[in-house]
Amino acid sequence: MGLAGILLGLALLVWLAFQGWTVLLLAPAAALLAAAFAGEPLLAHWTQTFMGSAAQFLAQFFPLFLMGALFGKLMEDSGSVAAIARWMTGRLGPQRAILAVILAGALVTYGGVSLFVAFFVLAPMAEALFRAASIPRRLMPATIALGTSTFTMSALPGTPAIQNAIPMPFFGTTPFAAPGLGVIAAAIMLGFGLWWLERASRAAKARGEGFGDDAPAPVDAAAEDPLVRERATTAQAFDPAEIHRSQSAAVGPTALLAVLPLIVVIAVNSAMSFVVLPRLDTSFLAEPRWGATSLAAVGGVWSVAVALAAAILTLLLITGRRLPSVRRSMDAGANAAVLPALSVASLVGFGAVVAALPAFSVVRDWVLGIEGGPLVSVAIATNILAALTGSASGGLTIALDALGPTYMGLAAKHGIDPALMHRVAVIGAGTLDSLPHNGAVVTLLAVCGSNHGKSYLDIAMTAIVSALLALVAVIVLGSLFGSF
Repeated sequence: MGLAGILLGLALLVWLAFQGWTVLLLAPAAALLAAAFAGEPLLAHWTQTFMGSAAQFLAQFFPLFLMGALFGKLMEDSGSVAAIARWMTGRLGPQRAILAVILAGALVTYGGVSLFVAFFVLAPMAEALFRAASIPRRLMPATIALGTSTFTMSALPGTPAIQNAIPMPFFGTTPFAAPGLGVIAAAIMLGFGLWWLERASRAAKARGEGFGDDAPAPVDAAAEDPLVRERATTAQAFDPAEIHRSQSAAVGPTALLAVLPLIVVIAVNSAMSFVVLPRLDTSFLAEPRWGATSLAAVGGVWSVAVALAAAILTLLLITGRRLPSVRRSMDAGANAAVLPALSVASLVGFGAVVAALPAFSVVRDWVLGIEGGPLVSVAIATNILAALTGSASGGLTIALDALGPTYMGLAAKHGIDPALMHRVAVIGAGTLDSLPHNGAVVTLLAVCGSNHGKSYLDIAMTAIVSALLALVAVIVLGSLFGSF
C-alpha cells in the first residue's frame, strides 16, 4: 500500500499541475495522500517533514532566487538585455539569424539574467530576424531554448543558474565543478542543437516554407496567462506576472555598458570561489549558532549571491538614472522571486515526505541498484524526478535530499570526485525536465506564438537529445579520466 500511495500521490501531483493547479496546494495534498496510504501520522508529516524540508530549501537557496530575479528585472527594465540582443543580432544579421539568437540568449543567461526575462526580450527580436530571413516561426522556440535553457543552465562552469547551485551544499562543490567536462558538454549541446536547427531551416527553405503568418507573437498575453504562470513558476526562478509590473527605460545603454554587469557576475563568482573564500577563516561556522555547518556547504551559495549583488550594484551605477522608477523595478524583481521559490520548496517538501515513508526503501534500492555505477544512478534519478515534476531544480533537490548522502558515500567508496557527481547531477536534471509539461516549454511556446504540434519536436532535439548526448559523454569521460 505504501508504494501505491507514493505512485498515486506523484500521479496526482503531475496531472493536476499540468492542468494548471498551483503546486502550493498540490504538493502538500499529494504528500499527505502518500502518507495516508502508508498509515503514517498526517499532521506530523505536514508540519515537521514537509514544512521542515521546504523551509530548509528556502533557507539555503532563497537568496539566489531573490538576487537572480532582481538582477534579471533590472537588466530588462534598464534596456540592457535588449541592447545586448540588438548588438548580437546586428552583428550577425538575418543571414545568421539562428546563431545570433542562440548566442544572445547564451550571453545574457550565462551572465545571470533570469531565463524568463530572456524569453520575453528575445522573442520579439527573434521574430524580426526570422521574418527577414524567411525562417519558419515554428523554429523560434527551439532556437531560444538552445541559447537559454541548455548549456548555460547546466554545463558551462560558473553558471549562476539555480540548478548549478543546488548540488553545492550536498557535495561541497563550487559553481565551477568539473570545468573541463562542463565545457565539453556545452560544446556538444551547442554543436548538436545548432546542426539540427540549421538542417531544419535548410529543409524548410527547400520546401518553400517561409516565416508563416504575419500575426505578432503574443508576448504580453503570455505574461498575463494564469496557466502559463502556474507552470512557469515551478520550472524557473522568475514569476512571469512581474514582467510588466514596472516601467522600462526609454533609452537603453550601449552594448558595452550593458554587458559589463554580466562580466562582473562571472569575475566576482570566480574570485569568491577561488581566491576570497578559501583565504577566510570560517571555522566559526562549526558553532551551533551558525547551524554547525562548513564553508564547503555554504561557500558555493555565498559566491553566487555576492556575484549577483555586485552585478546589481554595477548595473544601478551604470543605468540607474535611466530607470523611470528604481523602486518599482526592484519591487517587481523581488516579488518575482517569491512564487517560484515557494513552488520549488513545495516540491522539495513533497519529496521529503515520500523519502521518509517506509516504502521509499524499494525506490531507493532500485535506483541504487541500477547497473553502471553511481554516475549512471545519479543521472537516471535526476532525469526521472525532473521529468515527473517538470522542474530541473525541483527534481534535482528531491533526488539529492533523498539520496545525496548515499551518493557521497558511494563516491568515496569508488574514488569519484564529488565535482564529477555535481556536474552529472546538474546535466541530468536539465534533460528530461524539458518534456511537454515543463513550465519553461509552455511559456516559451506561448511567448513565440507557437504550439506543441508545430515546435515541440525541435525543442526536444535541441533541449533533450543534445543534453542526453552531453550527459553520456560526461559520464564516459568522467569514468575514464576522472573529473577535470
